[in-house]
Formats: sequence, structure tokens, C-alpha cells
Amino acid sequence: MLTTNRSKNLYQEVILDHNKSPRNYREIENFTHFAKGHNPLCGDKLDVYLLVDDAQTVQDVSFVGDGCAISKASASIMTTIVKGKSIEEAKALFTGFHDMATGKAEPSDDPKLRRLQVFAGVRDLPARVKCATLAWHTLDAALKDKDEVSTE
Repeated sequence: MLTTNRSKNLYQEVILDHNKSPRNYREIENFTHFAKGHNPLCGDKLDVYLLVDDAQTVQDVSFVGDGCAISKASASIMTTIVKGKSIEEAKALFTGFHDMATGKAEPSDDPKLRRLQVFAGVRDLPARVKCATLAWHTLDAALKDKDEVSTE
């Protein structure tokens, strides 16, 4: 868990960087999967776009929307991690991230989840868990061909 000052500083730096300069913040014109996500608690709204090829690999992923720094940073990092992964790998990343963010699992040394550990501290801030997981729930909905998802 994020208990050291160094970990907290890293958390703040990563969140601020991805909020200020979100990666893959754009619409994909020829998307194959899409979903809208909404967190009614704080008003965050995200659209997630995916381009999945015939081999079931995520060739491109992006998002657009408005939200708090945690929500936007989580979406930004998610897009960089999911790109190039199979649908099954993307679903496993969703589960691993969700379990870590909600406190169902401790942060692990799994290299696939290492970059996501900056969000482990949200488990101690229940109102922020939904901010951190919104993009991931929206990704999961898109992969399941559901048009919309809410964190409520």
C-alpha cells in the first residue's frame, strides 16, 4: 500500500502527469467496441473506444470525457497498458486492477500490474475508488458489447 512519502509523491506525480497530458485522449473513427461510463457520485463521464482485430487483439484504445484527475489519469494509464493485449489479457487486467483498487487484493509484483500500483492508495479513500475504476468498468462494458455503464 502507499504508505511511504516516496510512494505518495510518485502517486501524485503520475496522477498529475496523466491528468495534464492524458495519453490516447481522442476518438477512434473506425472503432469496433465502444461504451459510455458515468460516475454519478462526482459527475465523471468517459467514452472508451477500442479497435480490436480478427485475432482478438486490442490494436488501438482511446478515451474522451470529463472527470477528476484520478479518473482521467486512470483512463490514460489504462489505454497505454491495454493497447496490444488480447481481449482476455485486457479482462484479466481489469480484474487485477479492480481487486487492488477496492482492497480485495494486495498490490502484487505482477509486472503486468506494476504500473497500476500508483492507484493502490485509493482503497483507503472509498469515494475515490469509483473515480479510479470508472475507465476500467467502461473498458469492461465495451468488451462485453454493453453501451453504457455506471459506477452506481
